[in-house]
Parts: sequence; structure tokens; C-alpha cells
Amino acid sequence: MGQTVSKSSFQDHPSEYLREVESTGEELVITDHGKPVLKLVPYHREAQKSTLESLRGSVVRYDDPTEPVGQEDWESLR
Repeated sequence: MGQTVSKSSFQDHPSEYLREVESTGEELVITDHGKPVLKLVPYHREAQKSTLESLRGSVVRYDDPTEPVGQEDWESLR
């Protein structure tokens, strides 16, 4: 887990915290009266690509999408 800072501290120096998250790659949890309210995390393009890659080929093809769904198929979706 990354650093934790109060909301007032973040409001006083937002650009410093943004640069820190960007440079370290660690998340920043912002608290309000000691309770976590926000999590600032760095953006990783690679993570999106791997998610898309994991979904590639997982789409089921339906020859007749208007065909009724069987009871067994319906139950398996629960």
C-alpha cells in the first residue's frame, strides 16, 4: 500500500502529490477525518491491454440470437 495523506494536506499541495504518484507508481489514499475517502492510483496502459488480451477469443458466437434460451442454459447463468 502507498502513502496516506489528509484531505487538507492534499488540497494544499495537490501537484506535489500528483507528481509523487506519477514518479513512484504507488497509490495515494486521501483521508477525511482519518477515514479513507479517495484513492489516487497511477494509470497503466499495459494493464488495459492485458485485460483486453485476456478477453480476446472469449466471445461466444450465436448463429440465431433470437432463438429462445433453454432452461439449462438459463440456470447455468445464475
